[in-house]
Amino acid sequence: MDRARLDLRSHHSGSSQSEESALDMERNCCNLPNLPSSSPSSLQPFASGGQHSESNAAYFSWPTSGRLIDAAEVRADYFGNLQKGVLPESFGRPSGQQATTLLELMTIRAFHSKILRRFSLGTAIGFRIQRGVLTDIPAILVFVARKVHRQWLSHIQCLPAALEGPGGVWCDVDVVEFSYYGAPAPTPKEQLYTELVDGLRGGDPCIGSGSQVASQETYGTLGAIVKSRTGNQKVGFLTNRHVAVDLDYPNQKMFHPLPPSLGPGVYLGAVERATSFITDDLWYGIFAGMNPETFVRADGAFIPFAEDFDMNNVTTYIKGVGEIGDVHNIDLQSPISSLIGRQVVKVGRSSGLTTGTIMAYALEYNDEKGICFFTDFLVVGENQQTFDLEGDSGSLILLTGQNGEKPRPVGIIWGGTANRGRLKLKVGQPPENWTSGVDLGRLLDLLELDLITTNDELQGLCFSKLKE
Repeated sequence: MDRARLDLRSHHSGSSQSEESALDMERNCCNLPNLPSSSPSSLQPFASGGQHSESNAAYFSWPTSGRLIDAAEVRADYFGNLQKGVLPESFGRPSGQQATTLLELMTIRAFHSKILRRFSLGTAIGFRIQRGVLTDIPAILVFVARKVHRQWLSHIQCLPAALEGPGGVWCDVDVVEFSYYGAPAPTPKEQLYTELVDGLRGGDPCIGSGSQVASQETYGTLGAIVKSRTGNQKVGFLTNRHVAVDLDYPNQKMFHPLPPSLGPGVYLGAVERATSFITDDLWYGIFAGMNPETFVRADGAFIPFAEDFDMNNVTTYIKGVGEIGDVHNIDLQSPISSLIGRQVVKVGRSSGLTTGTIMAYALEYNDEKGICFFTDFLVVGENQQTFDLEGDSGSLILLTGQNGEKPRPVGIIWGGTANRGRLKLKVGQPPENWTSGVDLGRLLDLLELDLITTNDELQGLCFSKLKE
């Protein structure tokens, strides 16, 4: 979710900053002389090398205009070659092979991006949704403000029932009603106060995934206990960049459950690495869209634990869930069913333990200025219940265990209903709240981190530090 602001009176958040205004502020911030710039050919997180400076913070840098021009030419050539021998629009049911992988669906969508953007608010990869239920039919989901009968549409306003991509591979097109912009729905607030939630907010002597973490005036959720792949393998935790990094407070210190200025709490550590956006080709390893100025929301920050913090108070055991397995790395060439339709759980400082379903992957949308963005996951809570509440930003998204396996981390929450809108999945039912998340495997690679999944591993790392 958008970062939640700390309030001395109730610790509830007020109105949230829009994603567009946050983006503008970060883009302008990248022009400051004290911020490091990345190489023209890449968009990388800034790492402070363990030295925290009050005049420097961990931010991303936008690619130069020269890089975007070069990328536009390369991308135009790439899609131009794909277009050879394939009709730009295929109406009706194609006769080739049906798409079965995430990559095939993403390629078809990019291939037909012009027609899909003509009247849509955004698109995503998933299965066809019928009466609010996921089928097993691979499809490009096209979000529109209002679904109407074809009788009231001209021919050019009608989307095809299926689209064909390179090599004759095709998939269905599914139109989904989506509440977007306009009058925003009220952001869900803290509605639960259970024993689990009380422990996450400071009532428990240990902290771990799901615990409340706070910067100078914002709070969110600790996502996972991690270690650095570089240097001396510092142990720390992962959360959202927008939770950990506040442009108004360059110190970027993190506390649990609250900073001293607002309530009881202890100092956890300072932000060492963070990222907000990365270009789609560097994230997915392909051209996910035709527009070269296309960015993926990669909202993460690494905070090493301070040297004087008592590591005996840290646990990898997730309250309400238990032990977890290894990261579920998403291979774009894997079957769609390996991800879409999977049941997930999360534990966050606001709503505690909730369950949901991954409805779609690689949600693509344009902001008000025409810049194209992707977010990896679209999760809908079960039984009309929201999957997250404000303040759950950073929470770990876990695939529920199958055949007795431990739940496997697949992503972290960064936003939801307040950011983009709501899905209308069933006729006669209210719109569904939904949650957006970051692909955890790709985020860990970007920040050069590894997940710590057991207390034995954590204790071993801490013991090694003591010996040093």
